[in-house]
Amino acid sequence: MGIGLSAPHQDFTNAPAASASSTAAVFHLAVFLAQFVAVILVSRGVGQLMRRIGQPQVVGEMVGGLLLGPSVLGFFAPGVYAMLFPIGSVRFLNAVSQLGVLLFMFLVGLELDLDALRGRGHVVTLTSHAGIAMPLWLGAALAVVLYPRLSSDGVRFVAFALFIGCALSVTAFPVLARLLAERGWSKTPFGTLAIACAAAADITAWCVLAIVLAIADGRGWGMGLWLSLAGAVGFVVLMMTLGRRVIAAALVRTTRRADLTSDRLAIVVVVALASAWVTEQLGIHALLGAFIAGLAMPKAEEFVSAITVRLEELLGVALLPLFFAVTGLRTNLAMIEGSSMWLLCGLIVLVAIVGKAGGTVMGARASGLSWRDAASLGALMNTRGLMELVILNLGLEIGIITRPLFTMMVLMALATTALTAPALTWLRSERRVTHGARLDAPTVVGP
Repeated sequence: MGIGLSAPHQDFTNAPAASASSTAAVFHLAVFLAQFVAVILVSRGVGQLMRRIGQPQVVGEMVGGLLLGPSVLGFFAPGVYAMLFPIGSVRFLNAVSQLGVLLFMFLVGLELDLDALRGRGHVVTLTSHAGIAMPLWLGAALAVVLYPRLSSDGVRFVAFALFIGCALSVTAFPVLARLLAERGWSKTPFGTLAIACAAAADITAWCVLAIVLAIADGRGWGMGLWLSLAGAVGFVVLMMTLGRRVIAAALVRTTRRADLTSDRLAIVVVVALASAWVTEQLGIHALLGAFIAGLAMPKAEEFVSAITVRLEELLGVALLPLFFAVTGLRTNLAMIEGSSMWLLCGLIVLVAIVGKAGGTVMGARASGLSWRDAASLGALMNTRGLMELVILNLGLEIGIITRPLFTMMVLMALATTALTAPALTWLRSERRVTHGARLDAPTVVGP
């Protein structure tokens, strides 16, 4: 079970099925470079436009991927689309984008400081897990409606329902952190609480996803699943104890002096990719290994900042836009046919918002936060961004969901991510007093 494509290129387009020989991949450097240039230009251009209207860069990159796919370019300029993305060529874009997604997941783990979860007590536990439990339950209920029409053949209902719930539960931690930074909230009590809740929620969501992937791989609840999970748990414990100390010793000069040489950066990248290989071999997934490697890295602020700066430029400019383009090529709005299908799409968006934002607000209020802080936290936790697309692409590649459902879920991810910034702006514009402080500088009430 790998990250890569297991289907021929017609999986990305409306072209009829072809024989294996007709879709055999032949690498053409000129085509690959043209695709790369088009992806970077479109993603950067649309991203800049979105930033001017108050949306995060990731929304523009998601939209850019859709513009390059069959829904827009393939519909309005089929000749250009066929020339730019000939059959069999996109797998090379996907192969390069896989490296970008692995490094992205490593950075997500790197930026998560587990110490932030300490000292928050029941506030983080209750808020984050209410934001997980409610979308999981609502997602399972929604799966009853979606399963007969939009699941892949041979997929067990348990795996399908858990996957839908997991997909509705995830939060885009990097987008959330950047939204907080843009508003100057990162170091406030509210900001640190939001980051802690997002961290706890995403760790739980990825644990659920690991179980879903193991079940979908055909192991059910038998010995194979438990061996994979036991191996994964053992690897996590090893990485977070002995592995963490070995990594810190190897990078001690970097963490003390913020001296990130090329050799030390190479060590970091090798650890991330080797960890990804281990979890792939365990039958969980390479992405989870990259995430664990990030968690095991030293959390000295200068060290994290040095690695993030070096990798984020490569990821943001080149590698992640490729992933958005591949996702856009898999997304075809023409597959949502008829009013009933669009109603299902609207239902998915509604359940996603009610489940994630509603569960977070309920948990935050129960833990003692004010309505304003709870509402702001619910809006932040409802953003999904790239994290959602990573999960959806996994579901499509291993056959849990069909392309029509994939398209609906991509639209849900785009809608919920785009709603976050306006929701926070509206809450801030109210300028109501929350226990003596405006929302411009949120406070946290309670334990």
